[in-house]
Amino acid sequence: MVLDPQLILKVVLTLVTAASIACAVTPLVKMLARKVGAMDIPKDERRMHHTPIPRMGGLAIFLGFIVSFLIFGGKYISTELQGILLGAVMIVILGIMDDIMTLKALPKFAVQLIAAFVVVYHGCRIEHVMGWELPMWLSYTVSILWIVMITNAVNFIDGLDGLAAGVSAISAGTMLVVALMLVVDSNTIATASALCLAALFGGCVGFIPYNFNPASIFMGDTGSTFLGFMLASVSIFGLFKTYAVISFAVPFLVLGLPIFDICFAVIRRLAKGQSPLHADRGHVHHRLIDMGFSQKQAVAISYLISALLGLAAVLLTDSGPMQLVIFVMAIFVVGAIGAKLIFSHHHKKPEHTEEPHED
Repeated sequence: MVLDPQLILKVVLTLVTAASIACAVTPLVKMLARKVGAMDIPKDERRMHHTPIPRMGGLAIFLGFIVSFLIFGGKYISTELQGILLGAVMIVILGIMDDIMTLKALPKFAVQLIAAFVVVYHGCRIEHVMGWELPMWLSYTVSILWIVMITNAVNFIDGLDGLAAGVSAISAGTMLVVALMLVVDSNTIATASALCLAALFGGCVGFIPYNFNPASIFMGDTGSTFLGFMLASVSIFGLFKTYAVISFAVPFLVLGLPIFDICFAVIRRLAKGQSPLHADRGHVHHRLIDMGFSQKQAVAISYLISALLGLAAVLLTDSGPMQLVIFVMAIFVVGAIGAKLIFSHHHKKPEHTEEPHED
């Protein structure tokens, strides 16, 4: 694999520009959030902070992403990418409204479905699964469900300072590496995916310094749903577009932690007779806190899990006979950790050494 030096330079410039813009704009977004009343006020046991914190920080991530990508990747914007960007704008507007006035779950879900449909309608859809060509109706259905699921999965893990931003950065970084590995003979799709992911990664990196514990601003739904939506859409655009088995497995590894969390959240809530959209305090990060880990430790563990899954995804992309072994081992590790967290009955009071917050 020989990478084009010009492409690498463009990826680096895209990343640095997005990070710089996001970092510079975040203080302005913080002031704007206070002015429009986009404040996260602790009101239940799920909240890990004790004082009102500005949210809507995802607007800074979005601005860093969109400006950087349009500068360095504008010429690669295809019909599929137009759909992705249009859907992303819809999600960001929805997130801003939710961060300001707290919308009900069903209207938000409806807009997410519409945004996902916009992406799929523009041609960005899962067409094959492990070599099997999907009928049009099934392709549309699976693609929309995938986008909506990941959009909410990232939102679900947005419960500790720096958690969603860091996990999303790791996921985007992993997908960026995979995209670069797939760039062959100026492959336009892989190149566009790489630049898009570089901008997304940079936006997260620029925002994280303000979001680490103790956070001075939260990304809010503006950020968490935008990141989930983009990761889901770009995974279809850049990873699902081949017949290979790895194209199906890689996105599940890259997004393994949020997928695991949302699947068990839905199962847990349905088992209790609750709506899948009903908020609770049973997510992986909550369980880590209840097991006695501090916020920073819980976030670090989540980062480690995401990084290991990301490494498995990269190895899976570039390996031969060991593909299946790596994939099965990764699933086993995630399952073992998940079983430990879910079925563990031994909880102790967490001893925090830092001011607790929730993003």
